[in-house]
Amino acid sequence: MSAGEKAKAKAEQVVGKTVRMAAHAVHKETLAAKGAALEARGTTRGAKERGKGSLKR
Repeated sequence: MSAGEKAKAKAEQVVGKTVRMAAHAVHKETLAAKGAALEARGTTRGAKERGKGSLKR
């Protein structure tokens, strides 16, 4: 897993979680859903990169 892709995945997770938590605090459910989707995309990207790394060995 390249360091750049790993950083991108982690950044998406952190930003998504932050957006989701802030949106819940102000009762904006649509924005909270977008934050959750961004967080999930980061998690999925990280899993994909880990999988690619394990196949190369």
